[in-house]
Amino acid sequence: MVPLTLDISQVHLTDEQFYQLCIDNPEMCLERTAKGILIVMSPVGGESGNREFELGLDLGIWNRQTGLGKVFSPSTIFKLPGGGDRSPDVAWIERSRWDALTAEERAKFPPIAPDFVMELRSRTDTLQTLQEKMQEYLESGVRLGWLFNPQDQQVEIYRPNQTKVIYSLPKTLTGEDILPGFETTIARF
Repeated sequence: MVPLTLDISQVHLTDEQFYQLCIDNPEMCLERTAKGILIVMSPVGGESGNREFELGLDLGIWNRQTGLGKVFSPSTIFKLPGGGDRSPDVAWIERSRWDALTAEERAKFPPIAPDFVMELRSRTDTLQTLQEKMQEYLESGVRLGWLFNPQDQQVEIYRPNQTKVIYSLPKTLTGEDILPGFETTIARF
């Protein structure tokens, strides 16, 4: 099943109206593209949910040990500088950038692009849709992105101003200079 997309660009929801729509419908996972298209995300199944958690857990353990930033779950929506309201499966923001936000900005949908994002393709996701989402992240300032595609046993690595790199799984990935010292072996697929 492909996520439901509704073109609400003619409706012109304000940021506050979109925020209220999300708050009033907590049972729904909503996103909004930079073009104003509302996306109702499907829940994931057990396999995808477990993979998503395990990948986030690895990052969370590293972050707890280093204290370099903040890790976010897939229920966090970021108000991206490019105009979209997106919720990556896992996100990380360097501490000084997070601390620069006001308390109100941190409490709502933070108006910031994460430094690092991970997306995991579930059975309900199309690869093209996720690749477009990764491109939107880069255009908004994300510095490193990983798109896991277990259906094709691949991971795509996204960096600003570079062509994406595709590796076969399993693969050991490092956080490069964005997540110094972070390493994970992707053998869960």
